[in-house]
Amino acid sequence: MQDLSISLVQANPLWQNVEENLKYFSALISQSGLLTDVIALPEMFSTGFTMESGKMAEPMNGRTHVWMQEQAFKLNSVICGSLIIIEDGNYYNRFLWVEPNGITCHYDKRHLFRMANENDSYSPGLNNFDINYKGWKVRPQICYDLRFPVWSRNSATEDVFAYDILLYCANWPQARITAWDALLKARAIENSAFCIGVNRVGEDGLGTVYNGHSAAFSPKGQQLCFMGNMEDFQTITLKKVTLSDYRKKFPVFMDSDNFRLDL
Repeated sequence: MQDLSISLVQANPLWQNVEENLKYFSALISQSGLLTDVIALPEMFSTGFTMESGKMAEPMNGRTHVWMQEQAFKLNSVICGSLIIIEDGNYYNRFLWVEPNGITCHYDKRHLFRMANENDSYSPGLNNFDINYKGWKVRPQICYDLRFPVWSRNSATEDVFAYDILLYCANWPQARITAWDALLKARAIENSAFCIGVNRVGEDGLGTVYNGHSAAFSPKGQQLCFMGNMEDFQTITLKKVTLSDYRKKFPVFMDSDNFRLDL
């Protein structure tokens, strides 16, 4: 069983400046000097959390997606994070998972943060999506999705789980950071999976302050890494045998309640 290394990039992107942000993230990633399987960036990493979707949206295979493909190939690592995409006349807060061979999977944010009018500027996603990579199953989620446990609910048939890693990219503000800290841990425990959250730091163009707290938790709720309130780049290695052994020794999923999600 192959271990998986994931690098969390906690950054302070510039407001609505795609080209400068791509230069910024190129420098951050190259400075790490690490070999890693996956590099995870924050939500809307190329623009900041803006509601100016019509101004900042790109088509699939636009500038930012191409940059992600270039970086993935260059570093032989998956690059993932969310950006603003226009498709069929709709705007999406879309998580892209870009593999070194250029193959791209995507997930559109389901829960749009109405307190910032995100629901007026973007269309919601309709489906979850689980990615298979190097023997691991990864479920991407975006920021506000973290508050909705039914949406991230893991499932298992006998000992085969829908996913192994729950991966959140976010622009989660300092004002509500205690919820972020608590819910990342809770999602790991309730889903018998690793849970990782990548947040940003700094102040955006609207004056919202972010203090990071990017972190990773084991299925037991043990904190595997924690990033404070500064720009940082940390890599963790997830061990498949640790996950398998835990699920066998503590098969809580066998007593879980069955339900269906109606959209």
